[in-house]
Amino acid sequence: MTARSVRDDQDAEDLDVEEVLALVKENPPPGDHTPAPIHRPDPSQRHRTEHHRATPWPEARTIAARAGRQRGARRTPVSVPLEESLGLTLAAPLTALTDLPSFDTSAMDGWAVAGPGPWAVRETGVLAGHAEPAPLTDGEAVRIATGARIPLDTTAVLRSEHGRTDDKGRLHSTRAFQHGQDIRPRGQECRSGDQLLPVGTLVTPAVLGLAAAAGYDTVTGVPRPRVDVLVLGDELLTEGRPHDGLIRDALGPMLPPWLRALGAEVTTVRRLGDDGDALHKAIAYSEADLIVTTGGTASGPVDHVHPTLRRLDAELLVNGVKVRPGHPMLLARTKENQHLVGLPGNPLAAVSGLLTLAEPLLRTLAARPAAEPYTLPLRDATHGHPYDTRLIPVVLRGDCAVPLHYNGPAMLRGIAAADALAVVPPGGTEAGQEAELLELPWASSGIGVCFT
Repeated sequence: MTARSVRDDQDAEDLDVEEVLALVKENPPPGDHTPAPIHRPDPSQRHRTEHHRATPWPEARTIAARAGRQRGARRTPVSVPLEESLGLTLAAPLTALTDLPSFDTSAMDGWAVAGPGPWAVRETGVLAGHAEPAPLTDGEAVRIATGARIPLDTTAVLRSEHGRTDDKGRLHSTRAFQHGQDIRPRGQECRSGDQLLPVGTLVTPAVLGLAAAAGYDTVTGVPRPRVDVLVLGDELLTEGRPHDGLIRDALGPMLPPWLRALGAEVTTVRRLGDDGDALHKAIAYSEADLIVTTGGTASGPVDHVHPTLRRLDAELLVNGVKVRPGHPMLLARTKENQHLVGLPGNPLAAVSGLLTLAEPLLRTLAARPAAEPYTLPLRDATHGHPYDTRLIPVVLRGDCAVPLHYNGPAMLRGIAAADALAVVPPGGTEAGQEAELLELPWASSGIGVCFT
């Protein structure tokens, strides 16, 4: 992407005053009989026309999610070792392979006792992991560790802090106890054959623990979608400070970990510059489920994404979205049923495209459950675009969201400090008005008090 195409992206991103004036001219107020001006070709008309054809933001997300459910996009479930399954979605129910626990176990360190006390204490205690101990007889007790097998005919487990021995070595209880106290009976958590978790469950660390406890070595899951990232632009540096019209590539370092957080397997990251043939070759030979490009989605002389998609006879599912920043994003499907998300070159605009198009697509490709939508009041009034949705970085403070500054298309300072993006409808919001929030993968809720 050259400096010219950066300006084209910027024109398409920012609030277009000419666009607003043009709409007023096209829809004059009653009584205005000013003769219509003679039509002349206007370069800015291209942006206005493209804007009118752009997809509304909620509809764009729906289209992206639906694209991941199409027959050609689905992938065959795989059997994966437990240690490699974190973040996958279960493609088969997790069914108990045994009773849990598989034998009566002690819930506490103490003594297993039989009948009423006092009790004579055996010399050899019972430890976890050892063979089944000998049964107890009435009036007998044995030292037992947490997790150890309960001897047959045990009445209860007497906790260490609730027992004392006399000078004859006999055990006495210092408080009353009930039959079966502090014993975890076999099958208390589940019986063999019980469904522990249904299809569609996300494999979290806790799920890994449950699967291991239930005796699983592998799980059947939906494989992670494979993603190729293609970074476009001759003006991008991979190291050092910006200089002589060159700028640092922010998207190459940022996108891969973000995509992984969304459940993807990033198979390659390539920097292609402004080279249409290289872009065509990279897309044509890609074996990924999703190709993500950065920059080159406008109509400048070196913006090659649209010409390359036409050359590949790809189908445009979304061509521009009514959202700021990120308006010139796109979603396409190739003849091989691969998908391509074209992100704008401006960093925050690219984040907008990532959450608008890539996130719903990857979620459905990975069969991940959708997060429950939620709203919070915005602490401050928020400026909106007259006709488009705006995505604004916010931090969460108590029971409200605080809009952040530095939210321009080329800025990352706001999103770097954010917990979420607020979805601001056309026209903006008043202070205290509820707004939908798109939580960031790594975000945690803020603390503090919100004052409106």
